[in-house]
Amino acid sequence: MRSGSASERANLGRAAAIASISTALLLVALKLWAVWQTSSVSLLGSLADSALDLVASLVTLLGVIIAARPASSTHRFGHGKAEALAAIFQVMLIAVSAAGIAMRSGQALVEGERVAAAQEGIVVSVIAILATFALLAFQRYVLARTGSLAIHADHVHYQSDLLLNLAVIAALVLDRYLGVAWADPLFGLAIAAWLLWGAWRAGSEAVDHLMDREWPEEKRRRFVEVAARHPELARLHDLRTRTSGGIDFVQFHVDLPGDYTVEKAHDIIDRVEQELGREFPEAELLIHIDPAGHVDEPGNTLVEQDEFAKLESKP
Repeated sequence: MRSGSASERANLGRAAAIASISTALLLVALKLWAVWQTSSVSLLGSLADSALDLVASLVTLLGVIIAARPASSTHRFGHGKAEALAAIFQVMLIAVSAAGIAMRSGQALVEGERVAAAQEGIVVSVIAILATFALLAFQRYVLARTGSLAIHADHVHYQSDLLLNLAVIAALVLDRYLGVAWADPLFGLAIAAWLLWGAWRAGSEAVDHLMDREWPEEKRRRFVEVAARHPELARLHDLRTRTSGGIDFVQFHVDLPGDYTVEKAHDIIDRVEQELGREFPEAELLIHIDPAGHVDEPGNTLVEQDEFAKLESKP
């Protein structure tokens, strides 16, 4: 659940991105040395992943900084989609990395290449696991308070790093100590497949933000339930929701009696906005008032369907 002011959330987002960059720098240096020592294909895949983590984390930091900018005359809805763009860039890097790892692993499998000094690679992978655990814990803390899409994409990627480093350890042990010659390149192929799956998940969420996908049904229903606490509202329709960065945007039409004065209708809507604001503090609301019985677009269920009636139709 997001909490704190916009500036506090922005500072947390920057801190998480900087922590991610620092972790990636450490892991790239360690794995570069380990690859030179072991000639392991699976460790090479892990090195490529960490190198892309570094680039992606730099992009994440840039996305978080831009997304934190307030609305301007040219971007009246703010800059929140910069986070989704940063996430898309990460996904592209991950996909390229996975393709390269798969090609190198296939070559090693065909040529029967073996690893050298496995012990160094195992030690480096253990250090990488410990560092990643620490980073993930901090990212979870930040995500609980910011809901940052860019940090979430980074978090998903580093979660996959835990399994990736465990796979590297397994590959090195099987190849070097148990004599399973195909283990290292086969694990390299598995790592490439895992990276592609992670890219698909992170990319799908980023695309949803860029395409203004509606909120999940449970969240939409809770929003309507809060609005339904006000008996003056006869009908709620044309509900549209979306999320950009850490900000939710909601717009809808409500029916009020046609003989209400502008001042009375305004006071009612003010109370509705205040209660919705308490329940959904990150939401920006746009409410349109219709006189009771008015129909905007006859036959268009997307516009005219009464959200209050949908509540009553469900147990």
